[in-house]
Order: sequence, then C-alpha cells, then structure tokens
Amino acid sequence: MSEHLKNALVEAINDEYKARATYRAVIEKFGEIRPFINIVEAEGRHANALLPLFAKYHVAVPEDDWASRVQVPDTVQEACRLAVEDEIENAEMYERLLKSVSDYPDVVAVLKQLQRASVENHLPAFQRCVDRQGGGRGQGQGHRRGQHRE
Repeated sequence: MSEHLKNALVEAINDEYKARATYRAVIEKFGEIRPFINIVEAEGRHANALLPLFAKYHVAVPEDDWASRVQVPDTVQEACRLAVEDEIENAEMYERLLKSVSDYPDVVAVLKQLQRASVENHLPAFQRCVDRQGGGRGQGQGHRRGQHRE
C-alpha cells in the first residue's frame, strides 16, 4: 500500500467527518432545516462508504473529533453560503485525490461516487438554500423532510 493511498483515504474521511459535524451543528443551532437535515445523513453514508477501503488496505481509521472543532455561522444564509464553498472544495479535493490513487480502481470508484454526490446533489441543494435565504423564510425552510436523493 502506498503512502498516497493512506493519505487519500484519511483526507477523504476527515472531510466527510467535518461536513457531517458542521451540518449537525447548523441543525443544532437553527433547527431541522433543509437541506442540512437531508445532507447530514448523506455525509454519514459517505464516511461509511470509505470504511471498507480502510479495512482492505489496513489503514487505521482516524477518530471523528470534528464536533468540537467546527463553528456555526450566525445566520442560515451564511451557513448555506459556507456549505456551497465547502462542497466546491470537496469536489476539488476528490479531483486531486483521484489522481493520487489511480492504481487502485476500487478506491477510484468510491471517490468518484462521493465526488458525484457532492457536485450533483449537495452543491445544487446548498445553492438553492442561498437563493432562498435572500428573503425571509422561503420554500424549504420549514421543518419537514425534503426530497434529497443520493
């Protein structure tokens, strides 16, 4: 196993941990708002999707200590705006990591799946959140579960 593979797996799962902790903190502060309530669950699934790769390649799974490390913005609009930035950075991270693990087709497949979810599902949802927050409590800002699909 290469050091590149180990570093890629650790960076990927830490990024998923960070996103999940951030979105949980937003929900704790502002209530069960969309899209955070939907996407927080997806981030947990993303971290879990990486775990079999840690086992297969005998890489120690890092502790998820992100809950104590994240800060929540003062407004939902700012939380949505920062989530857009985070999802863009997440997609860029996966693009970089994919290059470093090209010799591991199973890892490439999982990372591409996670990148796709970020670009095609999470990013547009947070962009809509930013748009909605432009004025008042628009559609989707209630406390019902949304239609997020992975």
